[in-house]
This record gives sequence, C-alpha cells and structure tokens, in this order.
Amino acid sequence: MRVVMVFGAFDGLHPGHLDFFRQAKEYGDTLVVSVGTDKNVEKIKGKKPLFIQDERLDLVRECALVDEAVIGAESEFYDHIKSFKPDVICLGYDQWAKEDEVRGELDKVGLKSTVIKRLKAYEPLRAKSTIAKKSSVDF
Repeated sequence: MRVVMVFGAFDGLHPGHLDFFRQAKEYGDTLVVSVGTDKNVEKIKGKKPLFIQDERLDLVRECALVDEAVIGAESEFYDHIKSFKPDVICLGYDQWAKEDEVRGELDKVGLKSTVIKRLKAYEPLRAKSTIAKKSSVDF
C-alpha cells in the first residue's frame, strides 16, 4: 500500500481541491490529508480561516477521495509527516514549500525514500479559495 500525503487549509472545499485530491490519489493507494490548524492557516495566509479547523477537517473527511484526514501539527511538521510514513508527498501548484527544502527536511527525519511531486493547477483563475471567497455572497 503506497501512502500519499497532502497538506492545506481546505477552507471551503471547491473543485480545485477535489482535483488536487484526484491528482494526488494517482500516486498511491491511500490518501492522507493534513488540514492546517487555525493558528497556522492564519500565520500563512495572514487572516483567520472562514471555518474552524474541526469544521474543515469534517468537510475533508466527507470527501470520498480521502482515506484519512487529520489536523496538522502546530510545529515539528516533519515529525507529524514521519508518523504517517508517506511514500509520496504531493504539493499544490501554489503551495509555498520548495521541493529541495522539503527534501532536506524529510531526509533529516529519516524519510529518504519519500518522493515529492508538484501537482498541476486546476483552472487556477477560477478554482482557488481566495477567488471563491471574493465572489461568494455574504450571509
């Protein structure tokens, strides 16, 4: 069983997220999705998520493409990754992580055989959380 792992805020699932999961799933048998904590999402994106981490986790868990969904680590991110022993880590086209830096950190925690893949964009001008949020109606 090949384990694939992905990471993100997933603050309101949209077709781009589903395509991200589909692409990642092509690299293995089990897809593990690590959902960012509220604190880390705010730190990375510069604002609080629309949905709290438990709500975002529940949404991801409901997705049939996802085999396991977990809340990500607040720190010690690579120890968190190591606990799942992924064969493949898939990065989104717009995720800030650089492959060579991720490779170095994975090597440090003993995940030398883990492969890193950068996935393609799915309609990046339409299927992106920031665009979806700007075009949504306020309730």
